[in-house]
Amino acid sequence: MSEIKKSLNFLEQIIEEDLAKGLKRSDLKFRFPPEPNGYLHIGHAASICLNFGLGLKYDAPVNLRFDDTNPEKEEQEYVDAIKKDIEWLGFKWADVLYSSDYFQQLYDWAVEMIKQGHAYVDDQTSQQIAEQKGTPTQEGTNSPFRDRSIDENLALFEKMKNGDFEEGTHVLRAKIDMSSPNMLMRDPVMYRILKRAHHRTGEDWKIYPMYDWTHGESDYIEQISHSLCTLEFKNHRELYDWFLDRVYDQNDLRPKQREFARRNLSYTVMSKRKLLQLVQEGYVNGWDDPRMPTISGLRRRGYTPSSIRDFSETAGIAKRDNVTDLALLEFHIRTELNKIAPRVMAVLNPVKLVITNYPEGKEEMLTAENNPEDEEAGFRTVPFSRELYIEQEDFREEANKKFFRLKLGKEVRLKNAYIIQANSVIKDENGEVIEIHCTYDPESKSGSGTEASMRKVKGTIHWVSIQHALEAEVRLYDRLFTDEAPDAHKDKDFKEFINPDSLKVIEKAYVEPSLATVNTGDSFQFQRLGYFNVDPDSSNDKLVFNRTVALRDSWAKMEQKK
Repeated sequence: MSEIKKSLNFLEQIIEEDLAKGLKRSDLKFRFPPEPNGYLHIGHAASICLNFGLGLKYDAPVNLRFDDTNPEKEEQEYVDAIKKDIEWLGFKWADVLYSSDYFQQLYDWAVEMIKQGHAYVDDQTSQQIAEQKGTPTQEGTNSPFRDRSIDENLALFEKMKNGDFEEGTHVLRAKIDMSSPNMLMRDPVMYRILKRAHHRTGEDWKIYPMYDWTHGESDYIEQISHSLCTLEFKNHRELYDWFLDRVYDQNDLRPKQREFARRNLSYTVMSKRKLLQLVQEGYVNGWDDPRMPTISGLRRRGYTPSSIRDFSETAGIAKRDNVTDLALLEFHIRTELNKIAPRVMAVLNPVKLVITNYPEGKEEMLTAENNPEDEEAGFRTVPFSRELYIEQEDFREEANKKFFRLKLGKEVRLKNAYIIQANSVIKDENGEVIEIHCTYDPESKSGSGTEASMRKVKGTIHWVSIQHALEAEVRLYDRLFTDEAPDAHKDKDFKEFINPDSLKVIEKAYVEPSLATVNTGDSFQFQRLGYFNVDPDSSNDKLVFNRTVALRDSWAKMEQKK
């Protein structure tokens, strides 16, 4: 049978067209250019998968280049976190590079631009510059310093570099066209004075280049063939090319900027500034809080690299901005964990159940299947005894016919164990059931092959043996926002939509003893409850589990009800 050929996305089509026009395959080179001013999120994962995926498809190098031109917001912590996230996703870069590697070359080129009459030093304030730039429907006006002599500009720019001026007093601007319909072409700022230590260059520089000046020239220095950016940079392409025209040598490869739609996800925010707000204002417990859309947060919650890669592949590369439903991401992790996560039993809200006709002091080991979706997962043994914990919600004294769990006078099967019948309850002074008394059918043991074991009962519930169970803290994570687009409301702060139930902590849950030797990051299906993984806070003395995702999409049901 012939393989179905996968259709190319529009960026791959551009690359194929360039190859057909004579671009050498060996000249293909890509880059992923994050700013080290925050942690990467699921939107960045789309760009990572795109650029590194193209590298794999065309056997081409992909550079990891940090756009580190703003020492006010950048930290080594973010550099280290970004490297960790990319490696965790399963990708390898050709070289780790930094825009700061090129500060001297960028400065030298800027000097040449002044000499050629393409740049000048402006003494206006940022507010004055903004006002004289005009509006999209009104032309800008020239700076009163636009026609300074080359020598004066060179002297002023060197003084800027040497730190002779205060911040905000002088900038270097490109001399382009103050009447251009593209406002980015109205003499954009190339350098500003910032007397801040840089995380790599220290106190060496008192001026720092702007993004638009740095980005394209960095691509050119590295000989990147295709510089792939998100759609907000589409209007920047004209400036990208104008700057390249000032330095381009016909003997070199000329980078090409092309744009794709950024990944937006429902029920979250993608702005690093807003994510930083959540961290700094204490709405979440750090960048790796499992409610955050950061890659580190998703990792801690229990998402796998392949689930994120599969999600990015399914969501695809688009030409227009759109919003991807969070349910698609949850679908991919749910699908993967269904195949690989061992099934275990845990009780989150326990109530005691006593099997009155089970011999006191007796224990037996029952056989349980680890994962019915994986034939090689095998079996384990689970201890069983007279006194068990079951979920409070799995018992009602009285219930209608649609309740298929345990109720007085009725039978259910204990998972991997016996059929039991509820006979009576003990209540506390508030009338709450604290103990359920049952009897069991000794001949109904699961898998025994007896006639009683094959008897059909409508409900099956999970349990743990009180004598053998391990205590655990369980963190039930849910969506951080209740609104599908929390930052799309002009008259409201996005934080107004924070979900008050995004985290519920169960300090004393109980899990079966097979979980005594788990490791951080291990994933499990708590039967009938959801998929959980071991949090880094977990230790031999205290097990801690995070809910990765529920067994079913409960939010979809809520939307249907609406």
